[in-house]
Amino acid sequence: MPVVVVESPAKAKTINKYLGDDYTVLASYGHVRDLPAKDGSVDPDAGFSMTWEVGADSRKHVKAIADALKEDNALILATDPDREGEAISWHLEEALRKRRALKKDTPVSRVVFNAITKSAVTEAMRNPREIDAPLVEAYLARRALDYLVGFNLSPVLWRKLPGARSAGRVQSVCLRLIVEREMEIEAFDPQEYWTVKATLATPRGQEYEARLVSLAGDRLDKMSLGNETQAEMAVQAIASRDLTVQAVEAKPASRNPAPPFMTSTLQQEASRKFGMGARQTMSAAQRLYEAGYITYMRTDGIDMAPEAVSAAREAIAARYGEAYVPGSPRVYKNKAKNAQEAHECIRPTDMMRDAGELKVTDQDQRRLYDLIWKRTLACQMEGARLERTTVEIGSADGQVGLRATGQVVLFDGFLRVYEEGRDEVPEEEDDKRLPQIARGETAEKRDVIPDQHFTQPPPRYTEATLVKKMEELGIGRPSTYASIVTTIQDREYVRKDKNRLIPEDKGRIVTVFLLNFFRQYVGYEFTANLEEELDDVSAGKRDYRNVLNRFWTDFSAAIAETKELRNARVLDVLDDALADQLYPPREDGSDPRLCPKCGTGQLHLKSSRTGGFVGCGNYPECRYTRPISGEGAQGEERMLGADGDDEIWLKAGRFGPYVQRGEPTEDNKKPPRASLPRGWSAADMDLDKALTLLSLPREIGAHPDGGTISANFGRFGPYLMHQLPDEAKPVYANLKDPNDVFEIGMNRAVELLAEKRANPRGRGRAAAKPLKELGEHPQSGGPVNVMDGRYGPYVKWEKVNATLPKDVEPDAVTMEMAVQLIAEKEAKKGTRKKAGAAKKPAKKPAKKTA
Repeated sequence: MPVVVVESPAKAKTINKYLGDDYTVLASYGHVRDLPAKDGSVDPDAGFSMTWEVGADSRKHVKAIADALKEDNALILATDPDREGEAISWHLEEALRKRRALKKDTPVSRVVFNAITKSAVTEAMRNPREIDAPLVEAYLARRALDYLVGFNLSPVLWRKLPGARSAGRVQSVCLRLIVEREMEIEAFDPQEYWTVKATLATPRGQEYEARLVSLAGDRLDKMSLGNETQAEMAVQAIASRDLTVQAVEAKPASRNPAPPFMTSTLQQEASRKFGMGARQTMSAAQRLYEAGYITYMRTDGIDMAPEAVSAAREAIAARYGEAYVPGSPRVYKNKAKNAQEAHECIRPTDMMRDAGELKVTDQDQRRLYDLIWKRTLACQMEGARLERTTVEIGSADGQVGLRATGQVVLFDGFLRVYEEGRDEVPEEEDDKRLPQIARGETAEKRDVIPDQHFTQPPPRYTEATLVKKMEELGIGRPSTYASIVTTIQDREYVRKDKNRLIPEDKGRIVTVFLLNFFRQYVGYEFTANLEEELDDVSAGKRDYRNVLNRFWTDFSAAIAETKELRNARVLDVLDDALADQLYPPREDGSDPRLCPKCGTGQLHLKSSRTGGFVGCGNYPECRYTRPISGEGAQGEERMLGADGDDEIWLKAGRFGPYVQRGEPTEDNKKPPRASLPRGWSAADMDLDKALTLLSLPREIGAHPDGGTISANFGRFGPYLMHQLPDEAKPVYANLKDPNDVFEIGMNRAVELLAEKRANPRGRGRAAAKPLKELGEHPQSGGPVNVMDGRYGPYVKWEKVNATLPKDVEPDAVTMEMAVQLIAEKEAKKGTRKKAGAAKKPAKKPAKKTA
């Protein structure tokens, strides 16, 4: 029996059903080899040779495949049909040959299928091929580039900008987009403008709305009415004149459906309609693909296979009637410059099966499948036929002109199934229905309303609009979008607030540093051109070593030059580059660089382990600091009031906001401080709350057996502390509610301390109750539960604890999702060295006997 290897156990299980007992289907659990995380894994001086290492977590999977090959002398590599899938197959063959699991006569073949269906899998098995060498070389080039950038640029960041985590070939360009958009927003100067709308009525009493488009014979543009006075004059001009309908024009119009999904458009639409992040979308799509419900989900192609087009047309006719099927199939042209990865669009494998017929309970998977199914059917449906009507209304003297617009849907076409979402809704909509209006009839004025508006800055990026922008610029590829967007958030360069991406201070500093010292390598055009060169490698048009050599020659020189710069010089350059943002003009006209606290020091950009900040040059005499986002921004220190002779301050530190009594002096180098408890907002802090925190620890009273019980906040939250006369160390008991520190009474405190003394290590406690019981593990047995932990909910199976993603609620976890998280957690085990592991002593040689 041939051994068939795929990436995941879920995919292996599905394929095994189609192939039957004639094949042994095993999973590699993703990549089996990677570059060791140390210098020298890519050697530019040796033709960019790479040192690969089988991960500790992958050794057992490679061994299982090698053991199977002892019985079955044939290997079929059936990994995903893209660059990463080709690389996994190449790594597997190389690793198996290195351990001599493949004999000279062992046949090795590669098969690809775009959907995990019986017909697609069996057809692929009938058409094996060899591993695509150019596609593997494109993978090697990208992997080498990412390694060379990461392992050479990141150490420069660590030395020059304490607190910076890493830099990446594409991730840094993506971060630049977000930072520059934020700077555009901050520099934006809103302009006031007004519009005037009138509610009019036909002679039959039917109301409709029209907007003012001309005044005193002049056409109005967006900014023509610049203030309230002008708007009121326009209102009076309308109110003082009789209006008649001067023209009614109805024009036919049509709307055509959007093309089927590819990776980027699926991520964008899932974000618009469901608020799903790129990683969440791809995780749900991966599970739908492995279950055989959709085609491969990492693609930049929008073509559909002819049989899929025919199936879609049949499904449309069966569900909605022949009127919704166009005379000929719709053909979509791919706009991508080199769509070489997996050429077909993302579509259902069975067009007749809607989301209601899916044997899936996971909400993300169900709604994502519904989205894909509707979009696929809609893309092959008739267009919508509309009638757009424009009504021109004016006064007899020509001084006032208004316009009403609307539309009627004559035939809904694809709109019956699906309508594409929009990132930004235009101010003027023309989809309102209008009553019957005839030319020459009067327009009765019911109401005339002026509306004030302000021009808006460009919106912050969402994950959807960021992916769209990257695609427009030619940065990144379908398989990388989700990981790039996730990485910049994990690095704490960017945070997501109400689905919008906002750069953190350290993200701004890193971007400005790279723009000043490595501008070429975060350039949009440079990155896009490099992507094109890598696409040429995958198409067999370029040698990947030449691409690497050309990049490395200039990049290594830039690294060497920047290493020689002093940190103070770097900060001066950044301070100048950010001057307009850091020191905007003050309302009172005073020097924006003058310290607002001491009144004599000059403000300068400084760096810390948590990022950049603005501080006073008179440090340590003056300890004024504020974030780089400006005065009044969250995190700026402020005085809450005075308690006697002491000023009480709210400050921001490495571990969050805290309150402080007074300032450091020679006699009082460390003044009293107290961190804000979890749930307390810095914006809501006042003097009374600060004094309450600074008064801690709170003495609850004397324990019946001696000693005093006190309550306070610690590193792990609120707690009680007490020490009996005969105890060597105090006993600590955790409190669940932060308010208990201020409210808990003596009786309850004594009870909690007694429980802690009886059970010092928590042994013998009742097992924690699961948040959700999922049942037995489908492959290995044993209960799988969702638990509540100190750092958030997690999936527990035997000794494996897998943390839930931040955007997943415990109630939404399914067994399929849990098994995936458990598998990912198991794959990560063994990647870290155990700290402080003692070396085994060398065996002494046995003594020789005479």
